[in-house]
Amino acid sequence: MPAPRAVPVVLTASVRARLKQRVRGRKTPYRDRQRALIVLLAARNWSNARIAAQLGVSQDMVRTWRGRFAQHGLDGLVDLPRSGRPRRISELDRAQVCALACQLPAETGVPLGRWSAPELVTELVARGLTGLLSASSVRRILAEHPVKPWRYQSWLFPRDPQFTAKATVVLDLYQGYYQGEPLGPDDRVLCIDAKPSIQARARCHPSTPPEPGQVMRVEHEYQRTGALALLAALDVHTGKVTATTPPTTGITPFMALIDHIMTQPRYRNAPRVFVIVDNGSDHRGQAAIKRLQDRYPNCIMIHTPIHASWLNQAEIFFSIIQRKVVTPNDFANTEQLSTTLQTFITRYNTTATPFQWKYTAADLERHLARIPPAPAAAPAKPLPEAA
Repeated sequence: MPAPRAVPVVLTASVRARLKQRVRGRKTPYRDRQRALIVLLAARNWSNARIAAQLGVSQDMVRTWRGRFAQHGLDGLVDLPRSGRPRRISELDRAQVCALACQLPAETGVPLGRWSAPELVTELVARGLTGLLSASSVRRILAEHPVKPWRYQSWLFPRDPQFTAKATVVLDLYQGYYQGEPLGPDDRVLCIDAKPSIQARARCHPSTPPEPGQVMRVEHEYQRTGALALLAALDVHTGKVTATTPPTTGITPFMALIDHIMTQPRYRNAPRVFVIVDNGSDHRGQAAIKRLQDRYPNCIMIHTPIHASWLNQAEIFFSIIQRKVVTPNDFANTEQLSTTLQTFITRYNTTATPFQWKYTAADLERHLARIPPAPAAAPAKPLPEAA
């Protein structure tokens, strides 16, 4: 009898392109890549035996996927659904697991900070809600939703009653607007912040450089040899930083940094210099606004909302300082620490570019709309009457 002829395969340009993408994709599963290769070679009118020899697979495998593609197209290259073992855990039990995991332990009277899979099993069994459950079963059930009650994330509810208004002013300045009007070409925007109490830690043994098979090693024990503060002013439009390293923060060091900045013609001759600051004690409230404007009439101080220093772009620069200079901390004294900080800032300014700040006032509005309202404050207890 003549051998049965292989099923013919015809590809359109779009299907061929998708199959080639599967073959070349770095994250394509191996089985999907093999099936795509079988179809591509079959489209060249290769025999099943030749394809099997080329790919190192059986002819039955080639025949199967060639036939499925010819009949169903790309949908035929996926595994058929399998019945598998029937579920032992009912849908009701699964719903009870998720319902308990979505409650805080304190709300259920359990003295835990957060749930773990074994603790969920213990509580469910104690309530008589389910049976035949193990910790691994709970993890699989929660992974389907997904719910991970053993993880948590810190966040801070807006405390400032004028949070939206204050934050919008800052975000609009980053977008080039102030009070609804575009900034002029000579207007400047500065973000000023302080990184206080940077310690100089002299390690008890010198650090050793990295070697083949060994990372850099830093002695664990150290001696504190003092501390200083880093006051930095970041120009939003250029990305360059002007900084001082006084022993501590305060009104005098802050104004000294302002004096240093305003000696530069770029800021001294600007129509407006917007100074974005947080609510630190050295530049807080109307007194700081008046003090700055009395000395430099072209300066306008803008405060971020309370507990919202993340709106100050100088914080991004401080994270760079922390990663690249301060960690690991190994300085013989504060003079060496100050010199290193100032040298790094000079190096940084040679290639500085503005941060690509993309968070806008519209993004803030959408974000705040997702936050539930703050709980109502409890009424104050009346004071006892005087005798």
